[in-house]
Amino acid sequence: MTALAAPPEAKPDAAEPPPPRRRFTPYWLLLPAALWLLVFFAAPLVYQASTSVQSGSFEEGFEVTWRWANYTDALDQYAEHFARSFGYAAVATVLCLAIGYPLAYMIAFRAGRWRGVLLVLVIAPFFTSFLIRTLAWKTILSDNGPLVGALDTLHVLDVTATLGLTTDDRLLATPLAVVCGLTYNFLPFMILPLYTSLERIDPGLHEAAQDLYARPLTVFRRVTFPLSMPGVVAGTLLTFIPASGDYINAQLLGSPKEQMVGNAIQKQFLNVLDYPTAAAMSFLLMAAILIMVTVYIRRAGTEELV
Repeated sequence: MTALAAPPEAKPDAAEPPPPRRRFTPYWLLLPAALWLLVFFAAPLVYQASTSVQSGSFEEGFEVTWRWANYTDALDQYAEHFARSFGYAAVATVLCLAIGYPLAYMIAFRAGRWRGVLLVLVIAPFFTSFLIRTLAWKTILSDNGPLVGALDTLHVLDVTATLGLTTDDRLLATPLAVVCGLTYNFLPFMILPLYTSLERIDPGLHEAAQDLYARPLTVFRRVTFPLSMPGVVAGTLLTFIPASGDYINAQLLGSPKEQMVGNAIQKQFLNVLDYPTAAAMSFLLMAAILIMVTVYIRRAGTEELV
């Protein structure tokens, strides 16, 4: 008997193109976000760009005359404010990293069942208004408060005065007060990315390094810290960028000598009513932050963020 030949396999039909309605489904889903960005981001940005090259006055009206001198004038008049803003933001970012990294490390590797509670405590300040939290620091740093008295007794204020951080045995209306406010308000923005990055590290890597007789400091330097660099970069960016444009802390905790560029922009918009200069300062601030962030990310070399 001859074996029956197997029937030839049916060739699969060529993939049919999806119906037009399905083809555009992803774009319809993106439409609300795109409209939101267009109305509340792109349109105001274009309007601010046109305002930055206007000339005139509030009484007589402003007109687009492509006056690029607004940028140079703003930079000449408020260069000190720009430098002060970036300096305060950089110091606050370093302090947040120094305080936040050990706390994030402890939550990720040592907290155990208390991990969730500690994370809630980190996020808890967000349930209070930014303004109220800053006003609370104004009370803490007040001249008649216990903190100033304790530091004065320990002669700490003499040291900070020598460093130019405080004046006249007081904390309020000093650079130290502004930096303290920035550090406190933006500390959670540093802790959360650090925790996320540290929590992803496999504990087996630590055990392997210890099996190779590496000391705890060597394990941290060669294993933990390099693997947590994406969190370090993300945390420093999330801290430095908003701190550079902040004006609440300098307004409430500082004096006119500690004013940042955000205070100058607010004054030009609301008090002086010089809209072109204020818009030019805003764009200069954005451009400076963009350049610094780009350089920083490239120098950090974190592939996940580039």
